[in-house]
Amino acid sequence: MPDTAEKATYVNEQVIFDCLRDTALPEPARVRAIFEKAKEMQGLSFDETATLIALKDPELMEELFATARAIKEEIYGSRLVLFAPLYISNRCTNDCTYCAYRASNRDLNRIVLTQEQIAAETKVIIEMGHKRILIVAGESYPDHNSLQYVYDAVKTVYATHSGNGEIRRANVNVAPLSVADFKDLKATGIGTYQCFQETYHRETYARVHPRGKKADFDWRATVMDRAMEAGIDDVGIGPLLGIYDWRFEVLAMLQQIHHLEERFNCGPHTISVPRLEPAAGTDFTATTPWKVSDSDFLKLVAILRLTVPYTGMIMSTRESAAIRHKCFQIGISQISAGSRTDPGGYERSQGDFQSAQFAVGDTRPVDAVVREVAEMGFTPSFCTACYRTGRTGVDFMDVAKPGAIKYHCEPNALSTFTEYLEDYASPETKKAGELHILHQIESMDAKQKSIAAPMIDKVRGGKRDVFV
Repeated sequence: MPDTAEKATYVNEQVIFDCLRDTALPEPARVRAIFEKAKEMQGLSFDETATLIALKDPELMEELFATARAIKEEIYGSRLVLFAPLYISNRCTNDCTYCAYRASNRDLNRIVLTQEQIAAETKVIIEMGHKRILIVAGESYPDHNSLQYVYDAVKTVYATHSGNGEIRRANVNVAPLSVADFKDLKATGIGTYQCFQETYHRETYARVHPRGKKADFDWRATVMDRAMEAGIDDVGIGPLLGIYDWRFEVLAMLQQIHHLEERFNCGPHTISVPRLEPAAGTDFTATTPWKVSDSDFLKLVAILRLTVPYTGMIMSTRESAAIRHKCFQIGISQISAGSRTDPGGYERSQGDFQSAQFAVGDTRPVDAVVREVAEMGFTPSFCTACYRTGRTGVDFMDVAKPGAIKYHCEPNALSTFTEYLEDYASPETKKAGELHILHQIESMDAKQKSIAAPMIDKVRGGKRDVFV
């Protein structure tokens, strides 16, 4: 397939603006009917999502959050998956006005890690207790040969071990590729391919992406079509909130989800909800008129949980610990922890803002995050079993929607959490974690308990990577 994109015709701006106008004053009865439909966990229509976006009434907002909490609990239980990003390069040929990596930023410390350095960074991440990595690189590969660097990085991550630990799933966030290159990327054994549209609004997109391959809106907006055509059935999407009106972005993203479902019979595996954060060499965050308030941010997280109930939702350490706590309750199912957004930052043991993509809001170490998550009643999960057993794409949905996934995910989460407690936890975290596991086992039905308890015993007896 040539490196030219089909038009992203799924983005229909007029439909979005008309829908936002027509749902500007939703009737309470209409809103409550949508909440009742959402509880059936079959998702919401475009118009129903737009109606919830227009909510302002405090009482209805509380009902929105309560509905989101109920849906998240029913589908995901107490699980909260943890991962770490691994930035391997900040060299980039694009010139995104909001990003520290942009080509015109002469003050940025440019770093391209060697494979040996990638292995060293991976080792540090493993010793934090992580089993899942998201590899991130700037777009600096104009031809197929330089893509080999990314392919080699995936292989390096998988080949690195330390003590009882290793990375069991390497997800990748790199710039859009051709179908042929996506097939090569898939062959390296990646998990999820992730790429953010940044903004779905064409005029704004053109203004904030003036130069580089990324200036081509359609090439980026059709990236998941090429990835899924190449056989990558786990993909992750999302806007960068704050570039344009978040209400438009949510509905445009929903148009993309519907497009993928119609074409491939499967939507994205994950949605990310990053908000703009300060970045070296740009004041975009301070000057954007579309900055998303905390209240609107919480609302959109809850709305997405109602709209696409079985889609994983990711929150990075861009957000503060306080905001992350609130979002755990109403929709978020995956979080990063102990993150560095600068290449080489893990070995340095501290972030370098002058080589980082953005500022980190939650700077706590993994152990502190894990302990707090457990004390909040959530199970910190390091599970990667679904991908390795083929429960991905359509197959994952076939197991998840009838509710059978709880007999896999809950036991696997407790098994991997036990691994963390045995191999990496501080005494305080181990104590909190063991208490949480005891409570979780006691609350399980007989079938779940018969699966989970023997798995935990095996891990405590020295066995690792125990999953169903």
